[in-house]
Amino acid sequence: MPVAGTRPKGRLWRRPRLAVPIALAVLAGALWFGRPYLPEAWDFTRDSTGTPDELRPSGIRASSSLPDHPPATAIDTYTNRFWVPKEAGPGIGEFLEVDFERPVRVTRLVVFSGRSAKEDEFLAQSRPAALTVTLRSEDGGSAEKRIALKDRPGQQTFEVRGSDVVRVRLAIAEVYGAGPGRRPAIAEIEFFGRN
Repeated sequence: MPVAGTRPKGRLWRRPRLAVPIALAVLAGALWFGRPYLPEAWDFTRDSTGTPDELRPSGIRASSSLPDHPPATAIDTYTNRFWVPKEAGPGIGEFLEVDFERPVRVTRLVVFSGRSAKEDEFLAQSRPAALTVTLRSEDGGSAEKRIALKDRPGQQTFEVRGSDVVRVRLAIAEVYGAGPGRRPAIAEIEFFGRN
């Protein structure tokens, strides 16, 4: 019993004996039932926090092309050379398709539409207004995404995600500036992600 004029000694807080084991059991259960989603969460975290690498295709082909503007000009790192389909017209369904030497994780696609990044040359041909991007994985699966491009010269960046990708096809879905004798042009395409 405390003496008059003194305060009782402070009591130490005692945590409940079951709180820590219960918290650990809940955490273990969450990890156990979340196992199927952990690789995706890990990939998303790495994609969001890291700097993506440029992914260089090992090969490229097209549905058709003019001899002066082969598909290889779309991945040559120059924006003043371009690919166009062989036949004049809107080119709906015409495509570029790239292969990667080994499976990669694609996170981003960069497109320079038109025949050049310079405004005066940009308008000389028609330009894709929309592309259908198909990512094919090593196991034969595929994922498709439609991207809408703005009618302006220069780089346009799109988030396009896929794991174990070995092939990507970009098919023209809509065009700007179609007219007689004009073909939709793509100056450059670039891929980013992880090897």
